[in-house]
Amino acid sequence: FFYVMPYVEGESLRAKLEREGALPVEEATRILREVVDALAYAHTHGVVHRDIKPDNIMLSGQHALVMDFGIARALSATAEPGALTTAGLAIGTPAYMAPEQAAGDPRVDGRADIYAAGVVAYEMLSGRPLFVGATPQEMLAAQITQAPEELSALRPSLPPALAELVMRCLEKKPADRWQ
Repeated sequence: FFYVMPYVEGESLRAKLEREGALPVEEATRILREVVDALAYAHTHGVVHRDIKPDNIMLSGQHALVMDFGIARALSATAEPGALTTAGLAIGTPAYMAPEQAAGDPRVDGRADIYAAGVVAYEMLSGRPLFVGATPQEMLAAQITQAPEELSALRPSLPPALAELVMRCLEKKPADRWQ
């Protein structure tokens, strides 16, 4: 079986952030809305992406597209121990992993994608990563144990409701995040 991935013209969100730093509120919220819409579609079809990050968001024309479902997981597989992920094994990109994903919890669900979308939003609005670590292990530990700096402290001009929305995505406990 051979599958050809279609070519998408544009650039990654990573390239844009590296070039421009923090994005204007209107642009960041448009991108975030489109990413969350794509995730909602995936989640309603039983799929968790598990690797949302600026590198996997393509900006093509005036649209943000979620790419690379290479480590996505069917939600039904979360009930089958060892089906796609071994317990205790963290799969994804450490800088964008939800705490439960970083801890290797085999029951990761769509709330991990909400956390990762929050990390991306934090980066788009602040111009800096949520956490910085010298090694992947330091990044994983930060995701599990460190509280992020308040977004409103980094960019006081943000609408308070937007800063609160992003910070709620970054709650350590999945039940405290948007559902």
